[in-house]
Formats: sequence, structure tokens, C-alpha cells
Amino acid sequence: MGLSNAGRDFIAAAIMNDGPPTFFTNANAYLGVGNSSAAFDKAHTDLQGASKDRQPMDSTYPQRTNNVLTFKATWGNGEGEFAWEEWGTFNAAAAGTMLNRAVSAMGTKTAGATWVLTATVTVNNP
Repeated sequence: MGLSNAGRDFIAAAIMNDGPPTFFTNANAYLGVGNSSAAFDKAHTDLQGASKDRQPMDSTYPQRTNNVLTFKATWGNGEGEFAWEEWGTFNAAAAGTMLNRAVSAMGTKTAGATWVLTATVTVNNP
């Protein structure tokens, strides 16, 4: 999982309260999935797949324990029904800031299935 340039810039702005960043709260955070296996590039601002879908946080998410952030969202029937090859964390239902993106073959979600994605982001010192 790589931190995008937009995610890096968001963190820097939030530290200084520079501008009106939209924080990754329960009301604003989304997990997105897409069907692209294109390699991560920190310049990406969105998922790369032709098919992609974002879902809002489940109740009580995101959560933070020290330097570990946990995001969790649920896709029900009719949502995200394609091969899940990538995922990312966003602060808006559309557009907004993509904090990170990861490429991972997670399988193909089919009609009638409910899938839950839980993603953790660990903020570490180099």
C-alpha cells in the first residue's frame, strides 16, 4: 500500500491546519475498490479501474489506536460486482483526496454477495 502525493500533501496541510481539509471521519471517509491491476504510482489521484465503487464507513469507523488507522466498509447486493484488484481510502464519495492505493487481487464479487473490506494504515517513522 502506497501513500499518494495527495495523501502526503493532506497530512502536511492537516498538521498545520492549512486550508479546509476534509478529515477522514465516519461522515467523510470511504473505501473504494476497482478492477485495475496497474502498478501503484504515487501520482494517482483515484483508483485506476474502469469499474470502481466507493462505500462509506461502517458504524464506529474509522478507528485509531496510536499510529494505526483502521477503515471498514461493506458492499451489499448490486455494489462493487466485479473483480476487486485494487483498493484505496478516500475522504469523499466522489473525487476528494485519495490517501492511499494498494493493488491486490481479492476475488470477484458477484450478485447477492456481501463483502466487507477492512484496511489498516500504519503511520511509521522512517
